[in-house]
Amino acid sequence: MNPKIDLRDLFFSADGRVDRLPFILASAALVTLLSLYESLMRQNEALHWATGVFAYGFLVFTGACVLSKRLHDRGRSGWWSLVTLICFVLVWPYPGDPWDWLALAFLIWAFIELVLMPGEQGANRFGPPPQRTGQAA
Repeated sequence: MNPKIDLRDLFFSADGRVDRLPFILASAALVTLLSLYESLMRQNEALHWATGVFAYGFLVFTGACVLSKRLHDRGRSGWWSLVTLICFVLVWPYPGDPWDWLALAFLIWAFIELVLMPGEQGANRFGPPPQRTGQAA
């Protein structure tokens, strides 16, 4: 098996599993795209309204795919990505009301679960473990 990550599969498919490093890099890329888009659209609100459905739709879909793969690696259902994305939207760019702080607490759990904890060893119900770079085939 090739240890290289297929970017199309990573961002556009919720099937399978992904290791921590590709998850972290993909998540950072998506948050960077979100930040760039919002900073560029800050000057032109009409263009923001016209393109927002496509831009945010793309970011939510690709984010759900990346999150689902990492959740699968931890043995969790990909549907938890929905809760995670809702919490992210509530907190972005910073928490304000009490519900936002509850969402932030959930995101802290998600960070521990998805970034700090290793994936399940061996195959689980979502497939074989991801091939790690440098691992013997």
